[in-house]
Amino acid sequence: MFQSNMFESHHHHHLLDMSHKTSENELDMLRDDDFESKSGTDIMDAPSGDDQDPNQRPNKKKRYHRHTQHQIQELESFFKECPHPDDKQRKELGRRLTLEPLQVKFWFQNKRTQMKAQHERHENSQLRNENEKLRMENIRYKEALANATCPNCGGPAAIGEMSFDEQHLRIENARLREEIDRISGIAAKYVGKPLLTYPNMSHNGPQRSLDLPIASFGSQPSMIDDMFGTSNLMRSGSGPNEADKPVIIELAVAAMEELVRMAQSGEPLWVQNPDGSSETLNEDEYSQTFPRGIGPKQLGLRSEASRDSAVVIMNHISIVEILMDVNQWSNVFSGIVSRAMTLEVLSTGVAGNYNGALQVMTAEYQVPSPLVPTREYYFVRYCKQLADGSWAIVDVSLDNLHPTMMSRSRRRPSGCLIQELPNGYSKVTWVEHVEIDDRAVHDIYQLLVNSGLGFGARRWVATLERQCERLASAMANNIPANDVGVITSLEGRKSMLKLSERMVLSFCSGVGASTTHTWTTLSGSGADDVRVMTRKSVDDPGRPPGIVLSAATSFWIPVPPKRVFDFLRDENSRSEWDILSNGGLVQEMAHIANGRDPGNCVSLLRVNSTNSSQGNMLILQESSNDSTGSYVIYAPVDIAAMNLVLGGGDPDYVALLPSGFAILPDGAGKHQGGGVVDAGGSLLTVAFQILVDSVPTAKLSLGSVATVNSLIKCTVERIKAAVAPENP
Repeated sequence: MFQSNMFESHHHHHLLDMSHKTSENELDMLRDDDFESKSGTDIMDAPSGDDQDPNQRPNKKKRYHRHTQHQIQELESFFKECPHPDDKQRKELGRRLTLEPLQVKFWFQNKRTQMKAQHERHENSQLRNENEKLRMENIRYKEALANATCPNCGGPAAIGEMSFDEQHLRIENARLREEIDRISGIAAKYVGKPLLTYPNMSHNGPQRSLDLPIASFGSQPSMIDDMFGTSNLMRSGSGPNEADKPVIIELAVAAMEELVRMAQSGEPLWVQNPDGSSETLNEDEYSQTFPRGIGPKQLGLRSEASRDSAVVIMNHISIVEILMDVNQWSNVFSGIVSRAMTLEVLSTGVAGNYNGALQVMTAEYQVPSPLVPTREYYFVRYCKQLADGSWAIVDVSLDNLHPTMMSRSRRRPSGCLIQELPNGYSKVTWVEHVEIDDRAVHDIYQLLVNSGLGFGARRWVATLERQCERLASAMANNIPANDVGVITSLEGRKSMLKLSERMVLSFCSGVGASTTHTWTTLSGSGADDVRVMTRKSVDDPGRPPGIVLSAATSFWIPVPPKRVFDFLRDENSRSEWDILSNGGLVQEMAHIANGRDPGNCVSLLRVNSTNSSQGNMLILQESSNDSTGSYVIYAPVDIAAMNLVLGGGDPDYVALLPSGFAILPDGAGKHQGGGVVDAGGSLLTVAFQILVDSVPTAKLSLGSVATVNSLIKCTVERIKAAVAPENP
C-alpha cells in the first residue's frame, strides 16, 4: 500500500511560493494580428478602482492580467534562440524576470501553440485559395463536358469520344476531394473539435442472462452506460486542453490561499455549535471573505462545509506523498474513495519534492452502502510548502471549464494543512467544502450525510488517523508482545497483514453505490431491500474463478455502533449470526493488533465443524473502528494457502471472496461539552460474496439468487435478534 521509506525523514528544499502577488501567478498568452491570446487568464473577481471602466456594464467582459513589456521582450528574445527551455533555463528566466517557473513554462507552451496556429492558419489560407481554383476548374470541365460537340459532324459528342477529358476530370475530382478532406482536418484541429465517430451499435437490445447482467471484476461501465448513464466525468479519461491550463493554474493558486485561511480562521467565519462537537461555516461571512472562487452556488445544490484536526503517527512528508500519489491515496482512504484517476500532471514540483506539484484528477467518493449515491468530482490538486515549513494540499473543482457539464457535486477549495511535530508525528487540519445534490440519499442515511459524518472532514481525519496506526503496525521490525497465536516469524506476520489489506480493499470497492456497479434490487420492504449483482472472475489469482454473486442490504437498528461492532467481531458470538459456521466452535488461531483500540486487529479464526464428515474451516478477519464508523470484514481461506502465508509466502495468490459489515452511526447522537451523551443508533450494511458457479461462462440460475437472498435475510434477522431483541 505504501512506499517502504514512508517514515524516513526528508530534507527541506527551497520552497516555491505561488501565493504572493496575484499578478505574478497569471500566465501570459500572446497577441498577433488576428489571434489574440490574453496575458495571463481571466480572473475570478470583478475589476475595481482604476481598472474599471465606468461605462462598462458589470461582468460584460472578463479582465486579464498582462506581463510587463520588458518581460515579454526578454521572453520573446529567448524564444527565438530556444523555443524549448529545460527546467534549469526556466528557473533562471523566472528568477531574472521575477516570474514563477510555472509561469515561464506556460508562456513558452502558449507561444509554441501560437506559432503553430499561425503556421496552420497560413497553410489553411493557401489551401482555401487552391481549393477555390480547383473548384472553378472543375466547373469549367463540367461546362465543357456538357457543351462538347463532335469534331466531325458538329453534333453532341458521344461519351466514348470524351474518354480523355473524362479521365482528367475524374483525377481532378479525386484531388479536389483529398484537398477538402485535408482542409477539414486542419480546420477541426485548429478549432479544437475532433471529428465525431459513432459506435456501431446493433438495433437489438443487449443480451441478458435469465436474471442478472454479469460484469467482470474491475470492469468499466458499458458503452450503453457511457452514452446514457450517470457520469461522463469519470469515464472521459482525458486531461485539460492547452487553453485551459493557465486558468487551472490561477484557480489552484487562489484555492490554496482560500484553504489556508479557511483552516486557520476562527469566528466569525466558523461558529462553534452549542454542543461543542463541531463547527458550522458562516455562509454570509464566507461570501464576503472570499468573493472570488468558483462562482455562485448552482441551483439545486446544498452547501456542506466542515473542519476537523488530529495528531497522527506519521511524518509530514509521508502524508504529502500519500495524498499526491493517486494509488496510495485511494488505498489509504479506500472506505471513502471508491475509484480515482490522475488525468494529467501539470507540474511534478521542484527540488525533488511535491512543492508546487499540480495535477488534474477525477475521483468518486462513497459511503459503504448501496443506499447512498456516490459523489463524483473533476478537480485540480495543488501541493505547496508554506512559509512556516508546513504543507498544504488543496482540491478545487474544474466544472466551470466545461459549462455544459452538469454535475451533482462540486468541490470548493477543500484539503488539508500538515504541520510537522516532534518524534515523527504530524498535526493535520482538514477542510471539506462542497456543494451537492443529495436528494437521492435514502431517508435512513439523511441524518448521517447532513451531519458531515458521511463525507465531511471528520471522516477523512479519522480515517487517516486509523490508517497511520495500521501502517505503523505493519512496519514493525519485531513481533509485538500482544500478537498471539501461530505467527512465529516477522515475514509471516507481514504476509498475513498484506493479505488482509487486499481483503479490505476488495470489500470496500464492492459495497457502495459506485457507478461501476449494476445493483439489482430484489423484493423487499424499502430500506432493507436486498440488492445483488454478479461478476465473473477469470485469470485472477486473487479470486476463485467462476461466477460471483454479491448481495448487500442496509438497515437501521436502535443500538449504539460500538455494541454492534463488538458483537460482530467477537469470535465467541459468531455462531449466533454466521449461518455458514453451522454452530461450530470458533477459535482464534492468530491475533495481530494494528491500532490502539482493542477492536483494531487482524485475526485468523478456525471453525471446528460439529459434523465429523466435514473438515475444519479457516477464516481471515479484520476489524477496524474509528469515531466515524467501523468494519468487520472476513473471508474463508484455504488451509494449505494460509500455511504458505504464515511461512512468509506471497499472499497475492491466495483466492479471497470477502464478506462483512460496515457499521455507521445514524447521525442522531447527542453531544455535550465535546463528549458523547447519547451514541444513537446504527446503520448496518451486510454484504456477502459467494461463488455460485466455478465456470465463468455459466448462466446464473434463479435458484442461486434465491439462496443468497435467503442467506442474507436470515443473517440480518439473527443479528437483530441478538443485539436488539426488543426491536425485532
